[in-house]
Amino acid sequence: MYIYLICPVVAFILAQGTKIILKSFRKKPSWRDIFAYSDMPSGHTAVVAALVTILALKIGISSPIFATAAVFATIVVVDAIGFRNYLGQHGRTLNILVKDLKEDAFLDNSYPRLLEHIGHTPAQVIVGGLVGILTSALIFWFF
Repeated sequence: MYIYLICPVVAFILAQGTKIILKSFRKKPSWRDIFAYSDMPSGHTAVVAALVTILALKIGISSPIFATAAVFATIVVVDAIGFRNYLGQHGRTLNILVKDLKEDAFLDNSYPRLLEHIGHTPAQVIVGGLVGILTSALIFWFF
């Protein structure tokens, strides 16, 4: 019963751990990087791919639970690629607008810098999906 929880958690740890290792080549990682919203691989995709995979392996693809998880995973993946990239574009535009306004302490205190990179590229999502699928497959076959 715990396998349905263990697989997504392990996939998340592997994806986020990989992300931190890859970031450490560019800068010193911080605690904030553990739950970062972007970069390689997509932790969100790894979690939902692991859940869908273990459900497929344990209860089959004809199960309504599998179908529900697959729809949920599709929403998460589309959100990771599309909607969050769109939000990043908004953040970038608003940051430019605030910067173009007359500089003063009020603006600096009232308008914090918004995140600009909160989405994933298709490659990051594919790698996250592979991490999730492989994690669940290995756990299923070895335990």
